[in-house]
Amino acid sequence: MSETIKESKLPQNIKALWLKALSAVETNNHEYAASLLHAVLKEAPDYLEGRKTLRKCQIQLNKGKKKGGLFGSKGGGFSSMKIGSQAKKEPAAAVIAIEKELDKDPFNEQLNELLFDTFMRLNMLDSASFALETVRKGHPENTKLLHKLAEHYLARDMPTEASEVYADIVKRDATDSAAIKGSKDATARASMKKQRWEDAENARDVMKDEAGMQELEAASRAGMTRDQLEAKRDRLIEKYNDNPNHLLTVKDLAAVFEQLEDWPNASTFFDWAHQLSSGDIALANKASIMRDRAAEFVLHQLHQAAEADPENTDLRREYDEKRAARLAEQIEIARKRVDQNPTDPQLRFEYGQALYFAGHYGDAIPQLQQATRNPHIRTRVLLMLGRTFRAKNMFDLAIKQLSDALADLHAMDNVKKEVLYEKGLIHDGMGDKSAALECFKQIYEVDYGYLDVAKRVEDSYSG
Repeated sequence: MSETIKESKLPQNIKALWLKALSAVETNNHEYAASLLHAVLKEAPDYLEGRKTLRKCQIQLNKGKKKGGLFGSKGGGFSSMKIGSQAKKEPAAAVIAIEKELDKDPFNEQLNELLFDTFMRLNMLDSASFALETVRKGHPENTKLLHKLAEHYLARDMPTEASEVYADIVKRDATDSAAIKGSKDATARASMKKQRWEDAENARDVMKDEAGMQELEAASRAGMTRDQLEAKRDRLIEKYNDNPNHLLTVKDLAAVFEQLEDWPNASTFFDWAHQLSSGDIALANKASIMRDRAAEFVLHQLHQAAEADPENTDLRREYDEKRAARLAEQIEIARKRVDQNPTDPQLRFEYGQALYFAGHYGDAIPQLQQATRNPHIRTRVLLMLGRTFRAKNMFDLAIKQLSDALADLHAMDNVKKEVLYEKGLIHDGMGDKSAALECFKQIYEVDYGYLDVAKRVEDSYSG
């Protein structure tokens, strides 16, 4: 299910209902508006603006009412379990049922958490955020769910939003060490992501003349050709030679090398910019990324040379040694990150991946198993676990991981195709041609050109 659509993409009949609902809201006829919005969301569940408007209506209709009922604190366990069970089997239908219950208590914590979990099953991440944001607004004292919301934002690489949620938690409980640490980490990640060193206002402060301003503005335009980028690079090199310690020039030159995909020079100049900046976190992160790309580039060039000259044993040995050193470096970096933040499943996943690619399958398994705690990366983790068990010839365990991954996937997207293809290969390797063919057929039905599934499926008929 896609997320999220805009008003302009609504089908004409649904758009008409939406406009009627807006008119009802304007006249404070919230009950009628809510009924129309339920109809809109039934047909367009991914219309988040409609869901937000429905929630506003529900809040207005419940002002001054005492809360209780199905999901209240005094009972209703059977209905809660019933909808919860439905959410696992038919998540789309469960969303409709949950929204009906929210008519009675839109800030209900249990309902909104269930709504969050259901949206996650549907891969509707913005809507999932909104469900817990509703709790944050109505029950800011529920720090357990606020922690869940912050983790959700971090998993989506939204550190600024996560930092704000952690700050709310700390306001409620100044002794919450996890929130305090989370706030610091999220703020640091937000700073790294920001990377606003070409901010126009700052640039105007350091420009000495109108010509320099025009050059910077021209340089910042998207869609520059390679010739334009190279000309810009040459101008900046002249400036750099005049003053190698001018931070803005060094950063601009580093960015041009990045656009030119000259990774070794990009790495060198981002690293120098970081030193000149006296420890700017964003530049430190950028320098680290460029070092990785530079190392991969050098390794790739060496591999191509070795492949082009297969008789050159010295070249092959040099490639093998550098590759082994690179893999060891990646493992060490990932290990240090886990040591610094051992509760972060994303870092465990990255560590497990590094170990897998280095061939340390036994060491990779516990790291990947711990990474499954994060529902947002669970499918990718299970896929990697399946590959790891396959590498150890533990085919039954590999199939179990991939089957679990498929249970979480609904739409036939690239991830599901990848999981199905991997599962098909394992079945084929075990001699279970029927199970393998079933996996390949599922892909064949929606994507004829995916890898070699067409040949595999068609050969099964001709054979």
